[in-house]
Amino acid sequence: MTPSPDLPSMNPSEKDALIFALLARIDALIEENASLRARVSELEARLGLPPKTPNNSSTPPSQGRKASGDAATKAKGNPHPGAHRPLHPNPTAKRDLFASSCQHCGVDVSQRPQIACQAYDRVEIPEIKPDVTRVTLHGGVCPCCGKRFKAAAPVDMPPGSPFGPNLRALVIYLRFTQNISFERLARLLSDLLGLDISEGALINMLDASRDAFAAQTNAIRARLLSGTALESDETGLRVGKKNWWLWVFHHENSAVFLARPTRAKTVVADFLGNFRPDFWVSDRYGGQMGWANKANQVCLAHLIRRQCICAQTAPSARPRLPHRSATTPARRRDAESLRRTARRPPRRTDGAPANA
Repeated sequence: MTPSPDLPSMNPSEKDALIFALLARIDALIEENASLRARVSELEARLGLPPKTPNNSSTPPSQGRKASGDAATKAKGNPHPGAHRPLHPNPTAKRDLFASSCQHCGVDVSQRPQIACQAYDRVEIPEIKPDVTRVTLHGGVCPCCGKRFKAAAPVDMPPGSPFGPNLRALVIYLRFTQNISFERLARLLSDLLGLDISEGALINMLDASRDAFAAQTNAIRARLLSGTALESDETGLRVGKKNWWLWVFHHENSAVFLARPTRAKTVVADFLGNFRPDFWVSDRYGGQMGWANKANQVCLAHLIRRQCICAQTAPSARPRLPHRSATTPARRRDAESLRRTARRPPRRTDGAPANA
């Protein structure tokens, strides 16, 4: 706290200096007081405004807060039923058990009427083992002609491969749907089914299924070629150490996939044969265009992407490739240079930016 000056001992000039200092301090206090009053008025005006939310301000959505609502109260005497696994609609077997004695006093209750008090399911996997049927064909010597005869093999179990259709279907499912390798598949069948089978036998199963899959493929292709519209596309596919193409021809719920080493239009020609759909839907790749009798519909994504690339390169700025063989290194370098140029916007000769 500043001590009070000794006014009686001060001369007139000192008193005048003190008065001027006090007047200057009073002016500063008045100015500060006016600023504080204005600030108080501004804050009082803000009290009536709604709070800032992501809906009425630039507040990010992550900082939005929902108003707390009243907690829902549960009625007394109505406990939550809890969550449990529903009972199976068609159980394999049923076991009805009746009480023989009371668990409280031990009296015999076997003759008392009883009702169902609790029901639950017990789910278990049966023992998995291969069902092996030994087929023995008996025969002998004919007493009439003296030739040997033998019993005919059953239709559902012909001689040859010992593996039945269900086992073959399981192998095909695990190999192609679950992508299990041959080595792991042989080990899986041995561990789960107790079936010793070699990788060569697995390959023979898959080879034997080619005709069945080819028949289904031909049936799906016939459905595709019986309509008026057809869609097609292709994407890269790695086969061994080479780059192939995976083609798809589809419409509605039918589709045929073809793995081919080429992207040429010969793939489309081989698939269609003499058939030509009325409407053809595909991308802008040349091998897929011109197959419709009436109209072609191109992929919008391909069209937008192609237009964006072409818009970045003016026709006058696109370099022309010299006439060289497509297999020469110079030709490949020129093609790569053209692709890099197409990605860059054209440069202006007046020094202004390209987008000016």
